[in-house]
Amino acid sequence: MRNLFRHYIPYLIDYKREFIFAIVGMLAVAIGTAGTAQIIKPTLDNIFVAKDATMLSIIPFLLIVIFSIKGIGQYIQTYYMSYIGLDVVRKLRDNLVNHLIYQDIAFFNSMHSGEILSRVTNDITRIQNVVTTIIPNFIRESLTIVALTIYVIYESPKLALYFLIIMPLSLFPLSRLAKKMKKYSKLSQESASIMTSRLGEIFSNIEVIKSNSTQIIESKKFEEENYSVFKYLIKQVKVNALTTPVMEILGSVAIGVVIYIGGTEVIEDRMSVGSFFAFSAALFMLYNPIKRVSKLYNKAQDAVIANHRMHQLLSIKPTVVSGNRELNGKIDRVVFKDVYLNYEDKRVIDGVSIDIKKGDSIALVGDSGAGKTSFVNLLVRFYDADSGTITINGIDIRELTLTSLHKEIAFVTQRVYIFNDTVANNIAYGQKVDRERVIDALKKAYALEFIEKYEKGIDTVLSENGNNLSGGQRQRIALARALYKNPSLLILDEATSALDNKSELLIQKALNSLRENIITVTVAHRLSTIEDADRILVFKNGKIVCNDTHQNLLNSCDEYRKLAKM
Repeated sequence: MRNLFRHYIPYLIDYKREFIFAIVGMLAVAIGTAGTAQIIKPTLDNIFVAKDATMLSIIPFLLIVIFSIKGIGQYIQTYYMSYIGLDVVRKLRDNLVNHLIYQDIAFFNSMHSGEILSRVTNDITRIQNVVTTIIPNFIRESLTIVALTIYVIYESPKLALYFLIIMPLSLFPLSRLAKKMKKYSKLSQESASIMTSRLGEIFSNIEVIKSNSTQIIESKKFEEENYSVFKYLIKQVKVNALTTPVMEILGSVAIGVVIYIGGTEVIEDRMSVGSFFAFSAALFMLYNPIKRVSKLYNKAQDAVIANHRMHQLLSIKPTVVSGNRELNGKIDRVVFKDVYLNYEDKRVIDGVSIDIKKGDSIALVGDSGAGKTSFVNLLVRFYDADSGTITINGIDIRELTLTSLHKEIAFVTQRVYIFNDTVANNIAYGQKVDRERVIDALKKAYALEFIEKYEKGIDTVLSENGNNLSGGQRQRIALARALYKNPSLLILDEATSALDNKSELLIQKALNSLRENIITVTVAHRLSTIEDADRILVFKNGKIVCNDTHQNLLNSCDEYRKLAKM
């Protein structure tokens, strides 16, 4: 709980004006609550006992003033603390997403996307309650407790002593309940993450599910995860619900003792009726904020776990970090020298050395898992080599800024990424839209023919994942995006696999016209697509076992002949 306040109180410093207003509102609530108790004394003693007509005309007015102060204070506190809380959560979410998008590809490969989504949404929402509800309510109730405690001690130190001795006894059972709350909160948040992951998996693989008629199987899996969330949430409710009866019982003991002793004081004329009722009213009012603080403490355990989970993500640092040197101009030469790379315990690149120059068309072939994708991932710097060096224009790739490196690389994969945006914005992604360049890129990728059929042309909004396009159309959009970038290194990872033979030949023709000015690296499974490559690198177990032209490899490389037969 202390760490929670330590993490989020500093955020309030950025909102000094709003926080001052909120504190003023809280003080108004505390003073108004204490004033409500105080006004009972003259009401009973001066009006009902002394029958003072003057006080009869004054006290109702004072009552309206007191409740108005309390109500206005409540409004001011609620508005400004909600403003602070919602804005802090907005910043937290921005910071978390900004932190995550710079993480290594390895991080995203190892962590389920549903788990990340749950932490950015569910966990942050739980933390939102800390700033918008728990911290302000804790401060307000604490101020109210202080104001009422001062009042009851002032009114009757003797009676106050009994109440203030008994109430702290409630701390022991409440602390035990808080520990249980923390335990169940952790389990509920973990199960919620698993459930979100399961849900994401269902919708991501809906075509596989429907084509195999496995809806019942997937529904049962989700039901299990959903029940797990319910089970831990209901346990949280159970523990939280116990707080009220514990406080009610202990509070009733304290108030019962006070009534007995206070009643004796009134009977023996050592205390007026008005003083006793004012004291009793303050005591009842004091009991409520104490009860609310204990409930807030239990609720805070939920946020403590969410906060821990969020800071776990924030503590993860990327290993692939940007260098300081700008890549000025185009990529003219790429050199791999004795490069090794391991994924966990498996070696995926084993002593690769290769020299690639501007104008070279390089193809990568080999069985699945041979090292082709790993080679490409090193080029884009999704991973860094464990040993050896990769240089671009004679500069170690690690020294280059990632922005300047990626500016010169266009990477088209088998999995095509389409954003829910216009065709023009998809093509010019990350750059300013030049409509003429967009159309030119679409022409080169043989995509303009179907884009022109849309009523809005390049202003047509594509749906999420390009679901309003065919597979071949999506690939042509991805190729057009790469061509719009005007790269000096073009990487094609099975980028034409969804195209018909005619479209593939036309695109190969378009790419061949660019070959003189760029480096082209093509990962292929169909050898027919790379027969014209300047060099074909044959990968096996992370090594380049052959390196030559198509015809020469057919004559001299057993591994390539085996692939050709397959």
